[in-house]
Amino acid sequence: VTELVDAARGEDALLRGLAFEALRVVGAPAEPDVRAVADEPTLRPYALLWLAEHDGIDPEDAHEVLTREEATWLWVDTAAAVADHGEAPLLVRHLESALQPTVPVLLDEVRAVGHPRTVQVLVALAAAHPDPALAKAVRRAAFQVHTGG
Repeated sequence: VTELVDAARGEDALLRGLAFEALRVVGAPAEPDVRAVADEPTLRPYALLWLAEHDGIDPEDAHEVLTREEATWLWVDTAAAVADHGEAPLLVRHLESALQPTVPVLLDEVRAVGHPRTVQVLVALAAAHPDPALAKAVRRAAFQVHTGG
């Protein structure tokens, strides 16, 4: 369990997600360690989802335990995993999984969430998206994050 938590603390978002999937298999013995990392910003959304599912909340409803900011942070983290290890169409499909009702609202919240990979995610999404107008808006958001705007 300690090794899985340490792997989740790394920079690779895919390993973070996979580590928590493995912790789901471990089950109850992992609970103290997962509770212990619930205050770490990078691991908090994963830990809260794990704990909710462990406490019997249906996995389909577990996302309700996250604040909007935590859900947005998790969306960016998952997008980083897709950008690093997936294919462009998967990244475009990930856009559809966003909690936000429109792309402009998503971009506003993504810019504000402070994920360290925001610029890279937005650049990858802009390069992958087939709609030129949407890609331009995403590139503009990436530039704004990059310049601190």
